[in-house]
Amino acid sequence: MNVIETDVLVLGAGAAGLVTALNAPARRVTVLAPGSVDGPTAPASDLAQGGIAAAVATHDSAALHLQDTLRAAGGHVQLDAARYLCERASSAIDYLHSLGLQFDRAGRDWSLHTEAAHSRARVLHVGDATGAAVMRVLRDVASNAAHVDVLHGVRAVRLLADAGQVRGVLAQGERSDVVAIHARAVVIATGGIGGLYARTTNPTTACGDGLSLALAAGARCAALEFVQFHPTALDVDATRLPLLTEALRGAGARLIDEHGRRVLAGIHPLAELAPRDVVARAVYAAQQRGARVALDARHLDDRDLAAEFPSAHRACLEHGFDLRREPVPVTAAAHYHMGGIAVDLDGRTSLRGLWAAGEAACTGAHGANRLASNSLLEAIVFGRRCGRALSREHTQSPTRCGHGSLTTEIDIDQGVRRDLREMMWRCMGVVRSAASISEGLTYVTRLRELTPPARTLEHSRLLLMEHMLLAAARRTTNCGAHYRSDAIRAPAMGQACA
Repeated sequence: MNVIETDVLVLGAGAAGLVTALNAPARRVTVLAPGSVDGPTAPASDLAQGGIAAAVATHDSAALHLQDTLRAAGGHVQLDAARYLCERASSAIDYLHSLGLQFDRAGRDWSLHTEAAHSRARVLHVGDATGAAVMRVLRDVASNAAHVDVLHGVRAVRLLADAGQVRGVLAQGERSDVVAIHARAVVIATGGIGGLYARTTNPTTACGDGLSLALAAGARCAALEFVQFHPTALDVDATRLPLLTEALRGAGARLIDEHGRRVLAGIHPLAELAPRDVVARAVYAAQQRGARVALDARHLDDRDLAAEFPSAHRACLEHGFDLRREPVPVTAAAHYHMGGIAVDLDGRTSLRGLWAAGEAACTGAHGANRLASNSLLEAIVFGRRCGRALSREHTQSPTRCGHGSLTTEIDIDQGVRRDLREMMWRCMGVVRSAASISEGLTYVTRLRELTPPARTLEHSRLLLMEHMLLAAARRTTNCGAHYRSDAIRAPAMGQACA
C-alpha cells in the first residue's frame, strides 16, 4: 500500500473545500478531488443557479438578513452561527470580488434579486450560474496558490483514527489503487446527501460520503433529519433533475396545475416566495392528489427569459420544453442537507484532528430549513474561518496508525442503489410518517447487517441512512423541512419548533 504524508488534508474540491484551503496559507494543504470538473462527479457548488445572499444594499442590514434566516429556519438554529453568517456576508462578497468574481451589476450598484422568504432584494447573481462562476474563480486561484496541491480522481473511503484522534484517510484512485494519506488535520468538505434520493438536484455521487465516514469514525453529528427539497426541479426522466432557479419565481413565475389553478393559493401569504419547505410540500401534495404541477412563466413576456435565465432555459430546451411559451413540469427534489457533522464556528468536530466545512458540516446556522442562497454564502464564510483557524493551529508531525483491511469493491450494486434511492424518497422524503420511517429502517438495517464491514464506503453510507431515519423517528413534531403526516403537533407559523 502506498503512503503519503501531508500537513492538512481537505476532502472535497467544492466551494467550502477550496476556500478552506486558500485561507490556510500557513499550512501545506492537499485537496482530494474525487472527479473531473465537468463530469458527473463535479461538486454540487458548480450547479448552484441561484446566488449569494448578502445585505449590501442601503435599504438592508445584517439584522434583517438574520431575521429572515431565523424565520425560514423554524427558529431551530444556533443563533451565534446564524448571526456570524449574516454579519460576514458582505465581507464574503468583497472577498470573492477581490479574487476576480464579477457579480452582475445594475449601473454602478450590484444587481440584487428577491428569492423565497427574503424580505429584501439581497441575492447577488452571476447570470443564473453563480456556482459555476464562483468555482471557476476558486479553481484558478487554487491552481496558483503555492501552499495548495490538488489530487484529482482520488476519494477517501475510510478515516484513519485511534484514541479519538483522526490521523488521515484511506483513499482510492480511479484505477482502484489504495493509498494511505497521513495528515496532521483532515477537513471534510464533501458536500451533501442528495444522491441518496431517487429525485435530486445534486450530482448522484453526492451521497454524504464524508459525513458517513465521520459518523462511522464516531464523530458527533446533528440535525440529520433536516433535508431540504427544492420545489422546482424539472420533472423529467433523469438521474439528476435539472434545477429551475428560484429566481424565476422571484421574477414572477407561478406554480399551476394542469387546469391552470395556482398550487400555492390559500396556503401561504407569500405564495411562490414562501419558504422552500412550504412550497415543496404544496407541490408534493398536489402530485399526491394526481395533479401535474408546472412552472408557468408565459406572462413574463416583457422579460428576456433566455438571456436572464440561460441555464434554466437551456435545460428546458434539452428536454423538449420552452420556458417562454409553455408551462414546464416540475417536482420537488432533494436539494440540501441542513444536518451534518457537528462543528463549532471554527469547523472543529468532536474528534481531534477532524474538521468540517460547507454542507457536510452542521454549524446550526440553517436550522430546520435553509434560507435561499445562504448555502454558497455558508461555504465562503465558514470556509474562510476554518482555514484561518487551521493556520493558527499548532502543528505536530502526522502519526501513523493501523490501516486495517479494505476491499476495492466499494460501490453499491446498481440495482440495490436504485432500490435504496427509491426507499429514501418514499420513507425519508418530503412527507414522512412512523410507518414509512419504520419501513425504511427495517430495509436499511437488514441490508447493513448483510454488508461486510470491509466494504467500507457501502457500509458507512448505509449507516448514514440508518441514522437519518432514526433522527426522523425521534422527531415526532413538525419542524421546518422535517414534516410528518402523523405529527403530534406542529408549531404555528413563525414559532420555533421543539
